[in-house]
Amino acid sequence: MHCELFNAHSCRSCQWLATPYAQQLRDKSALLRELLPDIPADRWLPVQVSEQQGFRNKAKMVVSGSVERPVFGLVHKDGSAVDLSECPLYPATFSPVFHQLKPFIARAGLTPYNVARKRGELKFLLLTENSRGEMMLRFVLRSTAKLDLLRAVLPDLQRQLPQLKVITVNVQPVHMAILEGDEEIYLTEQQTLAAKLNDVPLWLRPQSFFQTNTAVASRLYDSARQWVAELNVQHMWDLFCGVGGFGLHCATPEMRLTGIEISAEAIACATRSAQEMGLNKVHFAALDSTRFATAEGDVPELVLVNPPRRGVGTELCEYLNSMAPEWLLYSSCNAVTMAADMQRLTRYQTVKIQLFDMFPHTAHYEVLTLLQRLPE
Repeated sequence: MHCELFNAHSCRSCQWLATPYAQQLRDKSALLRELLPDIPADRWLPVQVSEQQGFRNKAKMVVSGSVERPVFGLVHKDGSAVDLSECPLYPATFSPVFHQLKPFIARAGLTPYNVARKRGELKFLLLTENSRGEMMLRFVLRSTAKLDLLRAVLPDLQRQLPQLKVITVNVQPVHMAILEGDEEIYLTEQQTLAAKLNDVPLWLRPQSFFQTNTAVASRLYDSARQWVAELNVQHMWDLFCGVGGFGLHCATPEMRLTGIEISAEAIACATRSAQEMGLNKVHFAALDSTRFATAEGDVPELVLVNPPRRGVGTELCEYLNSMAPEWLLYSSCNAVTMAADMQRLTRYQTVKIQLFDMFPHTAHYEVLTLLQRLPE
């Protein structure tokens, strides 16, 4: 992938861009195997690769510059700004949206927030696209001071960009590098963005997590479904379930499945998907995954965990050892914490493991691992 900003040393977010893609994959595989040296060679499945550009379905842009000439991208520690509107990681559909948003910001009076002066309103722009080209746009503002003016000029933007199906304002008043606040104000009647991965309908709300690389995420979920189908599981948990991507792929009409996620918005989306699919034995709840698992007495045959970067943690690993379901399916975006968790899961052995290159040109990747309880 060619990137002028990388070559000019203006943006180094793609730390591995100078490394040929085939070598990137070899390096990631080697790093993962170093973390998990005890897994036999025959348990490793081939790496799932990604497109090298245009694969990101979302953009998180810091807004800087002036209200007349806003800059969408990143700001270095010295205060210099880099415009990423033409970043090759984004699909070609993003650039026209950013082009229209720049004059719109002036009409809406959304002065970019200046961190040093603690002045201004517009902190970030967050743009997400589904496979049909429909988009969700979120303005992260310091306050609601410009909300009325924004509402007044919004119809012009919607006529110019009819693909913007969901538009919101997120209020983040804190003078810190925090991406979003708790308050979300909807500016459109539609509040969810439809997404379909494989044959599973998913729904995205502003603060619900969704994988960045749609094509690789589809293969990740499909692999989980195939692995679970081979086990003939009738009862499973999906912990840290998000909008239900894993559980909804794995569930069958006969299976009892409970999905747990702390975000109520994500649970609302997962529940809607389950209803659309006619899965009457699937239940989602907005709870802490560790607290749910340690309080629940009905042990499933399989527990699927897809934790945040911090991993599952000591408490839940110890409880999984004691409750001892037959199978664990572990999906991770941080192999270091996953390896630490697997060391804690002393009653389990790895059946198979696969790397999914969700984030080309960086050191990051996803891993899917199937573990089985050791015989007594």
